[in-house]
Amino acid sequence: MKQSLSWILCILLFFACGKSGFEQSSGKILVKVKDKVLTREEVEGLIPKNLSSADSLMRAENIVKKWTIDVLMDEAAYQNVGSDKTEIDKLVNEYKRSLMRHRYQEHIIRDRVSADINEYDQLKYYEGNKQQFILSQNLIKGLFLKVPVGAPGLENVRKWYVSGSVESLEKIEKYSIQNAIIYDYFYDHWVNFEDVMAKIPHRISSPTQFLRINDHLEVSDSTHVYFLNISDKLLVGNQAPFDYVQVQIQTMLVNKRKIDYLREFGEKLYRDAVRNGTVEIMTE
Repeated sequence: MKQSLSWILCILLFFACGKSGFEQSSGKILVKVKDKVLTREEVEGLIPKNLSSADSLMRAENIVKKWTIDVLMDEAAYQNVGSDKTEIDKLVNEYKRSLMRHRYQEHIIRDRVSADINEYDQLKYYEGNKQQFILSQNLIKGLFLKVPVGAPGLENVRKWYVSGSVESLEKIEKYSIQNAIIYDYFYDHWVNFEDVMAKIPHRISSPTQFLRINDHLEVSDSTHVYFLNISDKLLVGNQAPFDYVQVQIQTMLVNKRKIDYLREFGEKLYRDAVRNGTVEIMTE
C-alpha cells in the first residue's frame, strides 16, 4: 500500500506542472480498490482553478486519500454488516420513499396552498390563543444613538434624547445625519431590549428590574457615547402585542393550512383509490 501511495503522489506532481501536462494524462487511474477507481479527471474537477501548484497538489493528495479511505470503509462495512444488511436496505428504502413523499408534498403545497393570511384571521387566532403569546423577553419602544466622543453638541443631544417631543426628535434626526454612527428609531414598533443592549458596552444584571425604574440610559467608553431613550415597555410575563407576534401567527396559520390540505388530499386519494378499485379492502 505504501508503494502504491508513493506512485499516486508521483502522478499527482503533474498538478504542479500546469494544465498542459495534466491534459496529456487525463483519464488515467490514480487509485484502484477492487472494482472501484478514481481518475485524474475526477480529481481535477474537485480542485479550484485559481489555486497555486503547491495548494493544488495538497488538495489532490487529500482528495485521493479521503476517497481511498471512504471506499475501504464502505467495503469493510459491506463485508461485516452480516444479518444487518436486510435491515439497512429496509431503512434505505423507507428513507427513499419518505424523501419522495416530501418532495411531492412540497410540490402540491407550492401550487395549491396560498401563503396569504388576511389580518382578520390573524387577529382572530391571536384573540383565541393569547396564552400562546406570553413574553419571554422584555420589549421596548424608543430611540438609540451611538455618537463619537468628540462629536459637537453632545450637551444638546443629552437634552433632546430624553425629551421625546416631536421637535426634539426632528433635531436628533438632523444631528444624526452628520454625527451619529448609529441612529435607531423604534418609537413606532417593539424591539427586544436585549438586542438593543447588545450594542451598548454596559451589562445590566437584572434587565426587568432596570426597566421598572428607568426610562433612559447614557453610557460612554473611550471612543463613543451611547444614548437610549425608552418611551414604552412591556416586561417578561406580559401579553405579547399583536403587531410583535403577527409574523409568527402568519407562519403558524400557513403551516396549519398546509397540514390541513395534506390531510384532506390524503383522504381524497384514499377514497378515490377505494372507489376505482386500486385499493381492495379484504374481508374474511
